[in-house]
Amino acid sequence: MTLASLAGLPLAVDPYQPTLTPVGGSLTLSALVATIPLLTVFFTLGVLRWKAHWAGLCSVLVALVIAVAVWGMPAGRAVLAATQGATFGLFPIMWIVFTAILLYQVTVVSGRFEDLRATFHLISDDPRIQAIIIAFCFGGLLEALAGFGAPVAITGVMLMAVGFSPLRAAAVVLLANTAPVAFGAIGTPIITAGTLTKIDYHEIGAYVGHQTPVVALFVPLMLVLMADGRRGVRQTWPVAVVVGVTFAVAQWVSATWFSVELTDIVASLAGLLAAVAFLRVWQPKGRDAALETLAEERQRELVAAGGPSAPTGPMGTEPTVTSERDDSPYGVSAEELARRARALTPARIVMALFPYLLVIAVFSVAKLVPAVKDFLTGTDRKIPWPGLDGHVLTVAGKVSTSTVYTLPWLSSPGTLLLLCSLVVAAVYRVSMSTWAREAGATAHKMRFAFLTVASVLALAYVMNLSGQTITIGAWIAGAGAAFAYLSPLLGWLGTAVTGSDTSANALFATLQQTAAQKAGLDPTLLVAANTSGGVVGKMISPQNLTIAATAVGLVGREAAILRKVLPWSIGLIVLMCLLVGLQSSVLAWMLP
Repeated sequence: MTLASLAGLPLAVDPYQPTLTPVGGSLTLSALVATIPLLTVFFTLGVLRWKAHWAGLCSVLVALVIAVAVWGMPAGRAVLAATQGATFGLFPIMWIVFTAILLYQVTVVSGRFEDLRATFHLISDDPRIQAIIIAFCFGGLLEALAGFGAPVAITGVMLMAVGFSPLRAAAVVLLANTAPVAFGAIGTPIITAGTLTKIDYHEIGAYVGHQTPVVALFVPLMLVLMADGRRGVRQTWPVAVVVGVTFAVAQWVSATWFSVELTDIVASLAGLLAAVAFLRVWQPKGRDAALETLAEERQRELVAAGGPSAPTGPMGTEPTVTSERDDSPYGVSAEELARRARALTPARIVMALFPYLLVIAVFSVAKLVPAVKDFLTGTDRKIPWPGLDGHVLTVAGKVSTSTVYTLPWLSSPGTLLLLCSLVVAAVYRVSMSTWAREAGATAHKMRFAFLTVASVLALAYVMNLSGQTITIGAWIAGAGAAFAYLSPLLGWLGTAVTGSDTSANALFATLQQTAAQKAGLDPTLLVAANTSGGVVGKMISPQNLTIAATAVGLVGREAAILRKVLPWSIGLIVLMCLLVGLQSSVLAWMLP
């Protein structure tokens, strides 16, 4: 008995083979109809302002109707395609995000996270440098482990604790959450693209590692420009350049030769260590003037808002620490941070860093030691999707290989992160009952995120297996070699709409591959371009804007935040389009 038969849906006996031109034999008309599910996402999110999970579910329904009524896919198989996609969205994708955030929550309830904030204060008490260290370096580490808005929420609150106004803090962390996004959540966006396109994700990651570092070079400079204008750049550019170059080189090297999964961890820690080392021999001027400017701006925002309003912390929780005498109404004051920093001992610093050092050690062994890696991957289970596998063909008439679901129950980064959270809980003396309570609370808070990602992956599978994606790709390929210059725009738009580079790859990775093959371009380059274009679209996604606004206490003012970050996003996507277009021709030597 199959899923479809349980649902009362009939299954045809003959294999289903999609066609490129089901609408009047016209590729153009067929492609326009195929874009309706995608336009549904844009319209419901951007115009009707629906919640992301409702927009996703609606788009899946539209895709199912078109797959059956226009492409002629049997209803049972269309539904089964959606179930396979939704399952993949939940495990392993959201399993990784859930366990990463659970690990963070364990550090919060233990109280050790406050020592981590104080450790950053020891590195520098200049707010502009702290913007680089907290938003870019530590935010990159959080993106590596969790992604999905967690870095924006966490670092936004931390920046307000060191003196930033809510609006500026939100803008800074959104801008910082760019270059690391492609390799976020232990490489989930790239792994997803590889799963859908059947291109080795290590190869895709290497290509991305030759694109996003170009953005990383400039992000620290952009952050100090956003934090303190041209004065900030003039006074802090040396350390901004050092961190940017170090992060970019480390990202390039790790993605190409070391590990896609660990790329952001390596790059973020390398950037942080470079900042620490450089600041031992050089210190910027203008700290007091920068603090005064931030204080004046913060006061203006408070007056305009009618008084202080305490923001919620990451995942909607209350800030974990407050101060009776708090120069900033948004968390720990600068004085308290300084007191905490002075009280730190080397042992407390090591303990604050322990969760992240543990993750690095565990993933290094799991991914780089052949015996361990082979053992873990040997536990994966290949599951031919019931009622679907062997019953769907490609346009070329070959049996589709996309109907086999891989269950990485032990080798999944999410399972490794779960084990890390248990070890951290034991070391931090967090009881199992507290750990379980945090796990339940995290799952409850993420319930709509689970539904959103599951629906987006369901949409991708229905469009891919029914042939809608291939039709769009064949039509776009009509642009020929010029499509390389436009390719990153799809990732940018997809991430802007869905709030996730993983979701953007789920929507467009196969389309990019198909378009590249039709246009005679390198498919890996365009699949990578989809990922790289998505990194600069995340800062303007409604989902991320809402997370930032909630974290800093500006709910309802997402439009104001968008106005601050939109020009940066547009400028960076233009840069990425130009880079990828040139990499398809005169800059091909840059590629691995």
